Amino acid sequence: MSGRKNMLITLGAVISAGLIAAAVSAMLVSYYDSRLWFHRLNDILWEIVRQEPETEKVIASALKEYTGGAPDGAEADEILSALGYRSPDFSVSNDGKGALWAAAGAAAGVFLFLITFVRRNKAEALRIQALADYLREAHAGRARLLKAPGEDDFSKLEDEIYKTVTFLYRTKEAAVQAKNDFAQNLSNIAHQIKTPITAISLSVQMMRQDFDGQNFSDAACLPVKYTEQMEKQLLRLTHLEEALLVLSCIDAGTLPLRKEETDIYTILVLAADNLQELSAGSGTSIEVEECGEMSVIADLDWTMEAFMNVMKNCMEHNRGGTVHCSCIQNSLYTEILIQDDGEGLAKEDIPHLFERFYRGKNAGENGIGIGLALSKEIIERQNGTIRAENKPEGGALFEIRFYCH
Repeated sequence: MSGRKNMLITLGAVISAGLIAAAVSAMLVSYYDSRLWFHRLNDILWEIVRQEPETEKVIASALKEYTGGAPDGAEADEILSALGYRSPDFSVSNDGKGALWAAAGAAAGVFLFLITFVRRNKAEALRIQALADYLREAHAGRARLLKAPGEDDFSKLEDEIYKTVTFLYRTKEAAVQAKNDFAQNLSNIAHQIKTPITAISLSVQMMRQDFDGQNFSDAACLPVKYTEQMEKQLLRLTHLEEALLVLSCIDAGTLPLRKEETDIYTILVLAADNLQELSAGSGTSIEVEECGEMSVIADLDWTMEAFMNVMKNCMEHNRGGTVHCSCIQNSLYTEILIQDDGEGLAKEDIPHLFERFYRGKNAGENGIGIGLALSKEIIERQNGTIRAENKPEGGALFEIRFYCH
């Protein structure tokens, strides 16, 4: 509301209160006046009747004609009360016009007050709605410059909201820029790692070619042993380089996720098939429970990659055992459970399992601490959640949910 409108509303409230007060005052004055006349006339008539008793009938007849009513025969010490009259019968406005005018004034005051109250509430509601619309636009990234219609009670709040939104926009821009810089740095590191990996890999291949077909003593076989170790570390560096590139794409928002209707059982089976070699080497088996036709809106390849990382984590803690996969579906979400029968997760590791580069207490020697973090990023970007816990009977349990809405 502007200052002028605010003043008019205040003036309306004052006038309405004045009208109500005037009406009430008029009614009180009228009542007091009638009481005053009643007692004065009563004293005069009592003195007349006391001196001339025969005039009582004449006085009663005159009073009856004046008041237009009949006495009810009430008894009292005073003559008017004895004749059945009351103070309102001698009011100047005994015809009811005074009370009518007082009631009209009170009604006008109440009406004006209601109009003022409704108008003020409507103006405040419009201002609140305008501020709410501005906050919704700010949340959607379309914030505009606030132009206050005038100084009012909401102006200070409006100014504080505008300053807060401006600060949040600047903070968001700085955070986005820092995130983009971080993603770019990850990408640069990954590419820088790729060059020496390629060079070392070629050197190892050339060394193997030189050693093939030649007989060496035990001492001379040391280079072969070293090349095997080098190949193992090269493989680990290659996985790190690939993971860093994926992380840089995720942070930059450029990870190509093709969201389409995909059968969840198919994703689990493909993930288990891709881990057959690792499964055979560790003596761990993966069982996927038949769950019928259950579809989710997700990218087949990347979701399979997320499931594989979770399955590999279960295999590391359950060597020689079995990893169980099952799924259920309801109207809200599709839930995938991946669990093992091993020793379970260390309690101190559970809060940090999905942090980047975090390696748990019982992590494998070849792990780099990115797999579960990647799984979390991929699943959450597809309207899903993932959490880990230990089962009461032992073993780790990963719960993945893809929500329908």
